[in-house]
Amino acid sequence: MLPPAFYETGDLDVAREFSTIGVVGLGTMGAGIAEVFARSGFDVIAVEVDDDGQERGKGHLEHSTGRAVARGKLSAEDQAALMKRITFTTRLEDLSTADFVVEAVPERLELKSELFKRLDDICRPDVVLASNTSSLSVTELGVQTARPDRVIGLHFFNPAPVQTLVEVVRTVVTEPGLIDDVTALAEKIGKSPVVIGDRAGFIANALLFGYLNHAVRMLEAKYASREDIDAAMRYGCGYPMGPLALIDLIGLDTAYEILDTMYHQSRNRLHAPAPLFKQMITAGLLGRKSGHGFYRYAAPDSSEVIADTQTPSVGSGSDATLLRPIKAVGVVGTGTMATGIVEVFAKAGYDVLVRGRTAEKAEAAVAAVRKSLDRAVSKGRMAEADRDAVLARVTPTAALEDFALVDLVVEAVAEDLDVKRSVFATLDTVCKSGAILATTTSSLPVVECAAATSRPGDVVGLHFFNPAPVMKLVEIVSTVSTDADVLATSQKLCLDLRKVPVNCGDRAGFIVNALLFPYLNDAIRMLEGHYASADDIDTAMRLGCGLPMGPFQLLDVVGLDVSLAIEKTLYLEFREAGLAPAPLLEHLVTAGRLGRKTGKGFREYN
Repeated sequence: MLPPAFYETGDLDVAREFSTIGVVGLGTMGAGIAEVFARSGFDVIAVEVDDDGQERGKGHLEHSTGRAVARGKLSAEDQAALMKRITFTTRLEDLSTADFVVEAVPERLELKSELFKRLDDICRPDVVLASNTSSLSVTELGVQTARPDRVIGLHFFNPAPVQTLVEVVRTVVTEPGLIDDVTALAEKIGKSPVVIGDRAGFIANALLFGYLNHAVRMLEAKYASREDIDAAMRYGCGYPMGPLALIDLIGLDTAYEILDTMYHQSRNRLHAPAPLFKQMITAGLLGRKSGHGFYRYAAPDSSEVIADTQTPSVGSGSDATLLRPIKAVGVVGTGTMATGIVEVFAKAGYDVLVRGRTAEKAEAAVAAVRKSLDRAVSKGRMAEADRDAVLARVTPTAALEDFALVDLVVEAVAEDLDVKRSVFATLDTVCKSGAILATTTSSLPVVECAAATSRPGDVVGLHFFNPAPVMKLVEIVSTVSTDADVLATSQKLCLDLRKVPVNCGDRAGFIVNALLFPYLNDAIRMLEGHYASADDIDTAMRLGCGLPMGPFQLLDVVGLDVSLAIEKTLYLEFREAGLAPAPLLEHLVTAGRLGRKTGKGFREYN
């Protein structure tokens, strides 16, 4: 049966008009949703289960709007008008006059199901019922009513008054035209809506929580410390928070529930909650809200981290007296990464020998360093005299034999294992005893380079990120053979270079790529399944998670061929079905659509 409004107008395409909004549940999220609608001029009926809950909800609203007044983003008069537009009640029956109802009660299926049954009886047949669920099936909630075609997901992000993303979730029975009406409503309240199908986690959580779970497994395996995992993603990817700090903010119990729901729908083992979650939850370590999670906090709900003891990270704790002296550095390679590394060392005061396959290539590498320094001079970031001093420390060569007296060699040639083995075998015969031999590989096993030498204890991974003069992160990769003083020297060296060093073992992807590329692969599978568009997925991850780029923007920048190679490496190492490269990625690479470098990838470029 069509709503009365359709019979009155005789037009099936007429857009719905909403004036009174119902909000059920006045916790932090529900109160934020009520505020968002009231700010946009809607009358709001706000329902809580009892008087205490109602008072807490009012408190949330008064605190949030009070902060807006204090910051000059809302006048005292507007705050008062906003609060007058909200009617607080403990009676669901008061929603009989609402045109649109959003529930924001706790994330429990039985609770939400019972609520939708009651709302179906109370609200007019034409009223749209929306759930703010972050992980439960909207379809399953809809079938609790006699109007499943008018039940949708409207997933706000916390804090709702600040975060602009809203996920609009359609089901297989969603009424035609409803999504357009709800999308228009979301835009009217100043949000950026993305439309998606009804799948566990929707867009943002489906992609985010697999990544978070992987980070917990990494910690659980003692592969890297919590600080190094978090620093790697902050400085290597520009993420606003590291994954473990983010889980503390979300709450370990909440994260576990979302992952568990996703796993039961997807049966993807990558979504199966890491056992460490359950152990910490049982011990009451829920994150910020309990004052202790992966980190310890000054008090419950505090953001102030206080120091506590933890197993040291890989390679830490070495005796500083064991540091090897580093004065002269050799760099093998003439590509962008190699010249960036040369610049970093020369700026830090090291004498640098850069080797190219020919004298011309070596000279071109020095010219590339000069060009980069000239840009810094032109932008006022460096004096000409400082530029000249840096260049005076750089010497080109075409002979690896010239590395006989250097204290450290950094290999930065193409990601070809046979080539790298050959370079390290030559360095082994050329370099003096005690020289550190480093590779800046991003995905190949460091131990393979070490095995090509007679001194595996001297070999370490120093994975710089491109562009090396700008990116602050360096992953220090130890093999089973790397000597403790080599790790300690590498750590000190990175600090001298003003980089942020993180320590990890010699496993495919190290930290950053091991966490980043499964997430990118999941995004491709989401697109491949026609679950959401590339634009909506990118928007969801940028606005919902605060990432600097959406996954498809990033894939096009990195290069689809590079991404495919890394994903194949991860799959071959871990043999997890969920890590197998998405067929769509392989098809695009086969078709020559490699990203920005070819002008076509997931998008087309001028």
